[in-house]
Amino acid sequence: MSKLASYLQEHLDGEVITSQSVRDFFSTDGSVFKVMPKIVVYPLNTTDVRKTVRFSWQLAEKGKSIPITARGKGTDQAGAALGEGIMMVFPAHMNKLIQLDKEQAIVQPGENYAALQKVLKSHQRFLPPYPSSIDYATIGGAVANNTAGELTLKYGSIKNYTKNLQVVLANGELITTRRLTKRELSKKMGETTFEGEIYRQLDALIMDNWELIHNSQIDVSKNSAGYDLVGVKDKKGGFDLTPLFVGSQGTLGVITEITLATEAFSPKNTLISAYFDDLHSADQATTELEKLGPAALEFVDEHLLKLVDEEHPKKLNQLIEKPFPKIVLLVEFDDINDSKRKRLAKRARKIIANYAREYQVTEDPHEQDLLWQLRRSAAAVMWTTKGKAKALPIIEDGVVPEGKLVEFVEHAYKTFKKYGLDVALWGHAGNNNIHMQPFLDLSSTSDRQKMFKIMDDYYSEVIKMGGSTAGEHNDGRLRAPYLKDLYGKDMYDVFKKVKDIFDPHKILNPGVKIDVSKNDLVKMLRHEYSMEHLSDHLPRSHR
Repeated sequence: MSKLASYLQEHLDGEVITSQSVRDFFSTDGSVFKVMPKIVVYPLNTTDVRKTVRFSWQLAEKGKSIPITARGKGTDQAGAALGEGIMMVFPAHMNKLIQLDKEQAIVQPGENYAALQKVLKSHQRFLPPYPSSIDYATIGGAVANNTAGELTLKYGSIKNYTKNLQVVLANGELITTRRLTKRELSKKMGETTFEGEIYRQLDALIMDNWELIHNSQIDVSKNSAGYDLVGVKDKKGGFDLTPLFVGSQGTLGVITEITLATEAFSPKNTLISAYFDDLHSADQATTELEKLGPAALEFVDEHLLKLVDEEHPKKLNQLIEKPFPKIVLLVEFDDINDSKRKRLAKRARKIIANYAREYQVTEDPHEQDLLWQLRRSAAAVMWTTKGKAKALPIIEDGVVPEGKLVEFVEHAYKTFKKYGLDVALWGHAGNNNIHMQPFLDLSSTSDRQKMFKIMDDYYSEVIKMGGSTAGEHNDGRLRAPYLKDLYGKDMYDVFKKVKDIFDPHKILNPGVKIDVSKNDLVKMLRHEYSMEHLSDHLPRSHR
């Protein structure tokens, strides 16, 4: 064990590991990158986090920087859960549900999303913005990414449910974020602490760039790219750091406690599955269905169905017949009021009948689970192998403005055809947020080069359409090089100043979101791709 690791172990209650096998495990996440950490820390409590961060700050002051990356289960597909310094892993110990009230829950960042959801549902509550990786994902990771999912259309992202955060700042100070009044902000700004300095500098930055910040908002239904500065200060002078930390991917502070609002859970839903023979009909139906306020409005295309049928034919047995439709829409209403839910479903059926070749409606939970498999079969793509090629998460989170879904889909088809790749699309039709993963072989030099060409084509087109490069999976390392193109140089410079205010020594997850080039990505690219980190290597004690 190195001197640095030994020093940390002497001062922490949790474990400090430097063994090759553990470091190897944490050198990958759900992305196509590999970054080897020097030290792995399993913090036992908030005090451990503070000591670790303070240790890194003190080293940086002496010119000996060792950065810190906070990590949950590593489901992040853009490389934000990777770092070359100290890997701080939360699911080992800081995984508790601290408090559960009628309408809110307080949790530690390592709490498993699915486990929390089960507890909430036992109290007739739930947390709607769950990701597709809910079984693996942690709440800390969800907040760090500002995650969303199949119910985003009605409920929005997890930012909408994050009320307060306990955060360790770059110098080890512990703060609690909440909405401050103008008077409370003035008091905070008068403090001589690092927190006080942050409030002073950030308030000045926002006021100096108020028009730029508000004019730089992207006109899409959801967006996790960049930093959310719009939500920090309101016109009356109210101030809240919470929305800024949500989606910041550990680049501004380390979250150690999260207070979440919850929603009433309806055990009864109405699900409609509709099958369309052309993309335009599906799009017209989607536009009209959105006005009804469904909880979910999801889609898969025929290419995904064909791929699943080829590789995993049993998954579609008794679910859908051939020939497959061009588009399948799943529309769900979850209103607790039975009469309202049935009324909306009736109106939805009338809309769908005008455009779809056929549809079915069910309130039976078992039948609904079967139909949802059509949408969730997309997960099978991640485990599919075509020779040495794997489905890579490199262009899978674009979102475009309303009215541009058809254009978006057609461009995706052209891109895949241009590079001679099999295409399969799925995602959130109601949000114009599409997922796709091209099959490429990372051991092939030509495929590695092709990967970056595909990314450039894809993200430049999304930006050209007025969309966002990251609807729900955030920037990470993967999409960070496109952030300046997305927001423009002036707004990107504001983002850089935000990073400097919170992290002057650049010790908090450097190489994520800000100051990342495509050349940086080339050096980190894996030579193979797998999801082995999800096979379950739950962090455990290794002294």
